Amino acid sequence: MQITETVSEGLRREFTIVIGADDLDARLTSRIEEMKPRLQLKGFRPGKAPTSFLKKTLGKSVMNEIVEEAVSETSRQTVQERSLKPAFPPKVDVLSEMQQVVDGKADLEFTIKVDLMPDFELADITKLEVEKLVSNVTDEDVDEAVARLAEQGRTYSLREAGGPAEDKDAVTIDFTGRVDGEEFAGGKAEDFNLVLGSGQFIAGFEVQLVGAKAGEGREVKVTFPMDYPEATLAGKDAEFAVTVKEVKKPDGLVIDDALAQKLGVDSIGTLKTRVRDQLKTDFARASRMHLKRRILDALDSAHSFSLPATMVEGEFGTIWNQVEAELKREGKTPEDEGKTEDELKKEYHDIAERRVRLGLVLARVGEQNGIGVTADEIQNAAAARARQYPGQEQQVFNFYSNNAQAQAELRAPIFEEKVVDFIAELAQVAERKIDRETLFLDPDEAQQKLQGPSAREAVAAVDEGPPV
Repeated sequence: MQITETVSEGLRREFTIVIGADDLDARLTSRIEEMKPRLQLKGFRPGKAPTSFLKKTLGKSVMNEIVEEAVSETSRQTVQERSLKPAFPPKVDVLSEMQQVVDGKADLEFTIKVDLMPDFELADITKLEVEKLVSNVTDEDVDEAVARLAEQGRTYSLREAGGPAEDKDAVTIDFTGRVDGEEFAGGKAEDFNLVLGSGQFIAGFEVQLVGAKAGEGREVKVTFPMDYPEATLAGKDAEFAVTVKEVKKPDGLVIDDALAQKLGVDSIGTLKTRVRDQLKTDFARASRMHLKRRILDALDSAHSFSLPATMVEGEFGTIWNQVEAELKREGKTPEDEGKTEDELKKEYHDIAERRVRLGLVLARVGEQNGIGVTADEIQNAAAARARQYPGQEQQVFNFYSNNAQAQAELRAPIFEEKVVDFIAELAQVAERKIDRETLFLDPDEAQQKLQGPSAREAVAAVDEGPPV
């Protein structure tokens, strides 16, 4: 057997391996000898069939197994003897004509390509400087939230006969929509309840019903926005034939103990306490989202090392497939985003590199600090996922319980969150007070508002966390 290293560049290694026909034949003979005692062939006593006869009758099928084993064994041996740390199982390409090899007429020659895990030093986590955006829950926030709860339960009363609809009124309507004179899917309904000014319909629809009376028919003309989810309707003019069947005015809102009891608590004071607690939870969740993003940005800036090409291309492929699917769904092209396809691919390839780099960094932090995911955490995550499918909870839970790959999908985000929390405890975190509106912005939008344009605007669309 000959092993020749043909490529040694960065994290890529390639080897050409030749296993002689004589070596393969010797393996075949040895395998046949092992099999002979168990073989029962017509005309021969058990174990007495000549080896030469068995090689002629069974040689091809056995040789196929031997070749597969030889490739696997030699690839593993090549990696182990050189103490290589592959990022993925080696890629094998057979160069020989396999039929010639199986027939014993040619040597087995193949190549293996190995992408190695990078060797890098972790930055000192205790020296990472990150900002945590925080905001306090105010009495005004609580009052607004309680008012929204009251609004959700608002009642309506019929307007006096002939009373025209006003903004904030509730109307019951039948409608049929047409584009280019043809009805379209989802453009027709009966007895539809609509609060004028709620923004439930596309811009311009609701305002054209202000002033309508019960029993009145109206023709409503609107234009679907260019970013409308249904690509066939985006940017199209539409006409709706609308019949107003009822007009109701909103009853007054009273925020008192009766409202609280309607919502299941004993008093308005208790309701406000619970609302405040929920808002604190929501604020803390939003704050952590920003902190996590800044931790990932800090880690990315603190580390620079070569990445396994196979890992990057795999991540890029996943991202680009999502981008293409989204563009197709919206009926758009890269040029509609103001970029060429190559420019867009370069942008998302950079994102793939960032995600791979962060995944490796977080994995190293977890490994060095004994951070793992317990079986109970996986079970809890599976149960939470199952609850998202009412009526199918048991089937979904069983799927995750019995599927190693599905469990890995649950494990990755749990591990990531635990590592981020660990880093947050050690890093130099400075709190920055901001208003509620900024707190609930997307991290990039918040950064633009607070510091000017972000250097990572493109990351927001797909950077839901690195692959770990």
